[in-house]
Amino acid sequence: MDTYVLVDWFTRDARDLPWRRPDVSGWQILMSEVMLQQTPVVRVAPIWREWVQRWPVPSAMAASSRADVIRAWGKLGYPRRAARLHECAAVLAEHHGDETPRDVDTLLTLPGVGAYTARAVACFAYGQRVPVVDTNVRRVVARAVHGLAEPGNPRITQDLADVEALLPDDVATAATLSAALMELGAVICTARKPACALCPLPSCAWVDAGRPAHEGPAKKVQKFAGTDRQVRGKLMDVLRSTTVPVPKQTLDLVWLTDPGQRERALASLLTDGLVEQTAGGEFTLAGEGS
Repeated sequence: MDTYVLVDWFTRDARDLPWRRPDVSGWQILMSEVMLQQTPVVRVAPIWREWVQRWPVPSAMAASSRADVIRAWGKLGYPRRAARLHECAAVLAEHHGDETPRDVDTLLTLPGVGAYTARAVACFAYGQRVPVVDTNVRRVVARAVHGLAEPGNPRITQDLADVEALLPDDVATAATLSAALMELGAVICTARKPACALCPLPSCAWVDAGRPAHEGPAKKVQKFAGTDRQVRGKLMDVLRSTTVPVPKQTLDLVWLTDPGQRERALASLLTDGLVEQTAGGEFTLAGEGS
């Protein structure tokens, strides 16, 4: 792979995403990375801008209640991410001088920060030479380097080694390449309809092989309708819409199809620390009024 061609393309044609601008802090990039997990850019951008205005530093978020943060998360999906960000903000404010750490190992100690997020923050916020591997990057490497239509199941050690091998020694260039690999997979080397004619790479092992079809098992498509996740979302919609406790009878009305599923979804929200039950048996967002 001609990595310098890819770096030049990214420098010239990358999308102007708000979290890529030079005045964005490590904390603000951490927020964007958490929001972007399994959520499209178009949905994240307006919420992220609101959060940057409201909580520009970790201590600002830590001073807010968990309920405020969960409510502000809106319908980005997987609201546990919001709760974990609130926990993370408290740790950063109390133990890290209201700053987001620069090194991967320290980032990994933060609530809700996993292997991908830690490397993404180290790379995109602080320009470090670390491999950053998401679904888009794995797909680009599978096609351009290995000649495969799809990357198959994640193999963390091998995936990191594949990307590490592509990174130039120059730290700044390596950081830009990490962003460029991700961008290429997001806008050109897409899963369903790759725009190979627009690809900046002069050669691609998959294209050179005639774009062979994927030979492995078909990728499972995650459904949403009728799942516990949908029921959880409906319950959260009710609780986000008010700051006063909600009686159980009101929550029962959101999902009449399968009462057992509704009870299971509500129990999982309580277990995840997103919802609390009052002494009177009513329900609120966790941390409401605290």
